[in-house]
Amino acid sequence: MATVFGFSAVLMWALLALFTARSGQVPPFQMNAMTFAIGSLVGLAWLIARRTPLAVFRQPLRVWLTGVGGLFGYHALYFAALRHAPAAQASLIAYLWPLLIVLGSAMLPGERLRWFHGLGALLGLSGAALIIGGRGTIDFSPAHATGYLLALGCALFWSAYSLLSRRLAAVPSETVAGFCLATALLSLLAHLVFEPTVWPSDVGQWLAILGLGLLPVGAAFYVWDHGVKHGDIQLIGASSYAAPLLSTLVLCLAGEARLTGGILAAAALITTGAALAALPVFRKLASRRPAKA
Repeated sequence: MATVFGFSAVLMWALLALFTARSGQVPPFQMNAMTFAIGSLVGLAWLIARRTPLAVFRQPLRVWLTGVGGLFGYHALYFAALRHAPAAQASLIAYLWPLLIVLGSAMLPGERLRWFHGLGALLGLSGAALIIGGRGTIDFSPAHATGYLLALGCALFWSAYSLLSRRLAAVPSETVAGFCLATALLSLLAHLVFEPTVWPSDVGQWLAILGLGLLPVGAAFYVWDHGVKHGDIQLIGASSYAAPLLSTLVLCLAGEARLTGGILAAAALITTGAALAALPVFRKLASRRPAKA
């Protein structure tokens, strides 16, 4: 069940591109501050519903550094990467994080990296490359080396956050509300320093930002935390390459993009990669089937 929780975050992240496209011209750090503030309210509502005491936020400094570093660090580096490199190249490098999670999981207690985990993640990366590259050619120019390094930092930050969260399995997922609030405050500070303030211009844009805060920049982080702490982290990591595919399909259904042969090829690669990574799950299910008389 925890693995399903982890993958449900991927389903929510599939809405990220659509909601962002419909949110107007709000600058990145301002968007971060607004959506993470909403995301923190999601967590606080969860705390109230479960009657969890605020003492849950009394965690060691390393827990806070891991949580806030993962959430704020990833987004800050990603936005900076987009300023120093083309979006396609930066996004593809940033999407190394599922592969890094799968490979890095071999260092976790009780985990073992198998060939099908690595191959599944590589197939997923290939599918993501087709999605992100679109119909053009992804050309890595030395002129954008700074942006590429920042994008690599994104991948390292998120994969490290996810893997370290596994080692902090005893820390309740409710603490993510505190991480979201701290990320919102840091994003607000970065916005005030680096950006002009631009508010949404109509109800549709406000609703898109609300949707971002409730799901892909809200609830998704809570279920992701629970999934990587208690589920099959290798399967979750490999399956995460479904995010760019599902995101593109959502855009197609909403009329924001067109379904192409490249998208279908990417779907085949990502589905095959996820199926390979889930091989132990299929074997386990097969072993539970009653033998024929």
